[in-house]
Amino acid sequence: MVDFDVVELGKAEYPEVGETAPDFTRPLVNEEFWEDVSLSEITEDGPTLLVFYTMDGGFPATYVWNELRERAWDEDNDVQIVGLSISTPYEHKTLIEEREMDFRLFSDPANEVAEEYGIDFEMDGMAGISEPRPAMFLLNEERTVEYAWVATEWPEFPEYDEVEAAIEEQ
Repeated sequence: MVDFDVVELGKAEYPEVGETAPDFTRPLVNEEFWEDVSLSEITEDGPTLLVFYTMDGGFPATYVWNELRERAWDEDNDVQIVGLSISTPYEHKTLIEEREMDFRLFSDPANEVAEEYGIDFEMDGMAGISEPRPAMFLLNEERTVEYAWVATEWPEFPEYDEVEAAIEEQ
């Protein structure tokens, strides 16, 4: 029995394949520290899977990051994986430690990046509070979108085999 409601998120206007993903600068957290870094600095180093997810601590974040860690795309392919949510750098540090993750996570508590990407949604029953809908964007060195998946309901997860195929095509 499901103990939560499925929420229809509707259509989103997000960067499509072939378009340039918006650049941004936010605190980027790793297992040791955080510092302000731009997305363009990250993508300069090669193909990047940008993973938008709901806040740290919820089952969707745990599920997504466990799945990505187990699939090890960043170890088996020429791709780096970075996440972004509304959680603070402190919450990200806790998630990284608890999940034993090697991924870096952008912190965007005001949810401005998701708004710029067109994938924000207001949390049910919480006026004025929004978070990013789950999404994955595979970007090349120029931030051109090579693959995009955006949830249309919550909770919803990508077809990981489809994401993997896009990564392997790089």
